[in-house]
Amino acid sequence: MQIIKFGTDGWRGVIAREFTFDNVSIVAQATMDYMIREGVAGKGLVIGYDRRFLSPEFAERTAEIAAGNGIRVFLTNQYAPTPAVSWAVHAKQAGAGVMITASHNPPVYNGFKVKEGFGGSARPSTTKKIEEQVEKNIAGSRKILAIPFAEALASGMIEMFDANSAYYAQLEKYVDINLIRTSGIPFVVDPMFGAGSGAFSHLIHGCREIHGECNPAFGGQAPEPTEEHLLELSETVRSGKYRAGLALDGDADRIGAVDENGEFFSSHMIYTVIMRHLIERKGLRGGVVKTVSTTQMINMLAEKYGLELFETPIGFKHICELMLDHDILMGGEESGGLGVKGHIPERDGILMGLLLLESIAITGKGLRQQLNETMDEIGYFYYRRLDLQIEQKAKEKLIARLTSGGLKEIAGSAVESTNFSDGFKFIFSGGSWLLIRPSGTEPVLRLYSEAASLSDVERFLAAGREIAGIS
Repeated sequence: MQIIKFGTDGWRGVIAREFTFDNVSIVAQATMDYMIREGVAGKGLVIGYDRRFLSPEFAERTAEIAAGNGIRVFLTNQYAPTPAVSWAVHAKQAGAGVMITASHNPPVYNGFKVKEGFGGSARPSTTKKIEEQVEKNIAGSRKILAIPFAEALASGMIEMFDANSAYYAQLEKYVDINLIRTSGIPFVVDPMFGAGSGAFSHLIHGCREIHGECNPAFGGQAPEPTEEHLLELSETVRSGKYRAGLALDGDADRIGAVDENGEFFSSHMIYTVIMRHLIERKGLRGGVVKTVSTTQMINMLAEKYGLELFETPIGFKHICELMLDHDILMGGEESGGLGVKGHIPERDGILMGLLLLESIAITGKGLRQQLNETMDEIGYFYYRRLDLQIEQKAKEKLIARLTSGGLKEIAGSAVESTNFSDGFKFIFSGGSWLLIRPSGTEPVLRLYSEAASLSDVERFLAAGREIAGIS
């Protein structure tokens, strides 16, 4: 069988190729062995699932194995957003959680996310232990211990529960839902056929939802709230009937948005607006965390408010670790994964959407207007990312060249500092930067750039292509 490895958030694979019931059983057994070894099995296990093909069945199989290992299971009684399942782990003080989802991946994928007792994604040290347990179990032909689902349910080893009610109650404590309701902001939500369907309409009656029906094929595209996937949402807002559009990925832990003009509102912009909202209108403070590919506007705001800034490799698990160890106001990444203080150390697309609506309700200003007012103070920034194909030998040669250093100037701009924690990031005067990031698993090279003008962004990206030898 193929080696099972956890990525930035869980183990994922193509359904019926890598992601099979046999492989899920192996990973589930290793997870139960880990829980028993770490002494948390007695606290029980929360299991949830999204709307992907066979997700309920994979969740039931995981529950059977937990019960077979003497671990009590709390299984969601229907599909649920990942942040709702993570909140349940926290609220029930469970030993761990498992979410069956492949998040924003294409429809042919499914996945197995592990949540720790604090209600966030498993840390790298934890997933490493589970990976090692998987290898050990395979090598030793470890028997899969399981109790048939109906039997475990009848005995009370498996308990069905509603993950959404307690989660919604938490959201209503964090955000002034009544203010949003009474403000009458006309907005539209695109849950992209995913597990976030129905969340906003439950909390704020009268909002419009598109793509809310169950469709395991996700309309033929990956349920990722990027600009090219939100064309219908943009057109709907441009009709003039709505002041904002919100989007969620397949398991609702990531946020996307469209502003009052019907234009795509990137995760960098969302992070900037919410961060200022938390500080100025909700009176919160603390450190801020961003990944290496996230906007420099966060640096500028951190400096403006005198907040400590942390920059991490890509992956919310790195942000989560800092949120556990420090007083962090907010952490976020380019992909739309954002988390905030006073909740759980977890990405939560639904909460972020509510915070955007709260900011509109309080200020009376649209998302773009709020962003422009901020950039009037800290400077204007433009951003673009390119994903390019690159052969393995060329990628290895590029990595060796950049690792050795020596690049003092790029596209006529002096390199003021570097960050090589995840790829090769070169920072220039005024906060402009270029990130050259070879994929560790695919024949892909990702180039990211941010600068004060679109022409500078294109100039740095062109220089990145030249450095990589890609025309």
